[in-house]
Amino acid sequence: MSVKPRRALEALREFLKLESASGIILVGAAVLALIINNSPLSSLYDLFLNTPVEIRIGALYIGKPLLLWINDGLMAIFFLLIGLEVKREILDGQLSSLSQVALPGFAAVGGMAIPALIYIFFNLGNSETLSGWAIPAATDIAFALGILALLGSRVPLSLKLFLLTLAIIDDLGAIVIIAIFYSGDLSTTSLILAGVSIAVLIAMNLLGVRRIAAYVVVGVILWICVLKSGVHATLAGVVIAFAIPLRTNEDEPCPLREMEHSLHPWIAFGIMPIFAFANAGVSLQGMSFKTLFEPIPIGIALGLIIGKQIGVFGFSYAAVKLGLAKLPSDINWRMIYGTSILCGIGFTMSLFISTLAYESSMGEYAISARIGILVGSFISAIGGYIILKTSLKKDNDLLE
Repeated sequence: MSVKPRRALEALREFLKLESASGIILVGAAVLALIINNSPLSSLYDLFLNTPVEIRIGALYIGKPLLLWINDGLMAIFFLLIGLEVKREILDGQLSSLSQVALPGFAAVGGMAIPALIYIFFNLGNSETLSGWAIPAATDIAFALGILALLGSRVPLSLKLFLLTLAIIDDLGAIVIIAIFYSGDLSTTSLILAGVSIAVLIAMNLLGVRRIAAYVVVGVILWICVLKSGVHATLAGVVIAFAIPLRTNEDEPCPLREMEHSLHPWIAFGIMPIFAFANAGVSLQGMSFKTLFEPIPIGIALGLIIGKQIGVFGFSYAAVKLGLAKLPSDINWRMIYGTSILCGIGFTMSLFISTLAYESSMGEYAISARIGILVGSFISAIGGYIILKTSLKKDNDLLE
């Protein structure tokens, strides 16, 4: 094996290891939030999230409660990492070859479309709740890979690659959805300034600027402009990522890979658990079993549990049978089915989209959405684990 493929394989294994460990910590953060917000400490939990945090530099003023700093600020860094991963995969990775991306690509499209349609079915006729249609379309890569990690070395690398590529395409789709459907009233002045910042980033890339600090400085300016523009601020992270250079001379370090490598542990073990702790703390006071069958939670839960299975498995099967994609030789349809259930773990991205969908009504709708996300993700995690554990015990004979 040549040096370049060996390095790529080592980087992939390190990525999978980080994501898997992160999933375990995410579970702990979510459970801790649920316990605290349903205990005598619930008032402290609310006080913590509503703590006002302000920054003022001359005429520039940004004031938000801590929860929004987490969702608009820290999650912009999370989206920066997603952008770096997507750019690297498009230029040098799993998304650079049509044959590699075909099967997970079709699976990702189905895994986003069918859950959204299920949610729409349960909420059709209510324009307020209908805005959450994209919530069950998401897949949490950290949680899903964390479940795969529990199955050990029996999991084929090609199955991990299938799930990883599917989740990256899913994240890319979520970015597009957020940009188009979850932006507010637009400020022309802020958009112009954001455009100027983007032009500067592109010029820096074309001129061969390699210092990450330079991109960070312009990126912070871009984030402020996007925050003030009405477009969701997290999208600034994606734009910055696409401006970071990937290809350099052989004797020069790669800025994109350096930045991705540096950010990954901080996001996996810091930002994502903080986000989970801040957004998963649902108060169960006054709720009953009937609450789960209201339009929002049932639409999200069934979208994640049923919709992901139908979408991911169904579109994968159709693509292979129609000759549009190939099933790797060491994967069988039982494994694909188990993975399709695992894709119903929406958690992080689903919670994030729910904060955008119900931003103007962070009360009843937001709580209902969190219930649906937690129930759907939990059942998908258990179901996917059981199916995969059973299928991995058997011979990898392909099902006809």
